[in-house]
Amino acid sequence: MKICVFGDSNATEQEWFGYEYWGTQLRKYLPEGTCVFNLGICDETSRDLLKRLDAECKIRSPDTIIISIGTNDSKLNNKKVETSSEEFETNINKIINICKNYTNKITFIGLTPVNESKTNPVIWDKHKFFTNNNIKEYNEIIEFGCQNENVLFLNVFDTWIKMNYEKLLDKEDGLHLNEMGHNLLFESLKNFLKENEII
Repeated sequence: MKICVFGDSNATEQEWFGYEYWGTQLRKYLPEGTCVFNLGICDETSRDLLKRLDAECKIRSPDTIIISIGTNDSKLNNKKVETSSEEFETNINKIINICKNYTNKITFIGLTPVNESKTNPVIWDKHKFFTNNNIKEYNEIIEFGCQNENVLFLNVFDTWIKMNYEKLLDKEDGLHLNEMGHNLLFESLKNFLKENEII
């Protein structure tokens, strides 16, 4: 089985902090002979993903595609949203249609909430903001698109927002998942994929 994973910094396998991200944990969990191509790129938006998605899939012919995208689309940059909600909805539909050219086993991972005390603005740029209102809106757009196209959607946001989710995020930037966050997301994804007979 070949699995392609697409997404932003939370989906990469760049182990900046010395612990395994959920993509690495997924690779180690799956049986020998399963190829997991982690194609996550930091700062990626749905617009960026569309530029390369078809080419990446064409050379790998995945049996399963997992996508974690949207947080950067929801970002406010100088008070302007990175990707309008209208464009984002169109992009999600385009992403789904491209994926369906290769497989019907498509899973979107929903967005994770942020610690707004750290993300308004973010520590590395006073002009960039991440808010849970925007993230919730974009999460719902993904969910709606998946429902319309009969694609699997793991709704992380609605589950985490009811928890003490700040403990799952990096204590410095309040945006990226920490070790506990990656562990929890992996367990949720693993169980979701098993329940839906993807793995």
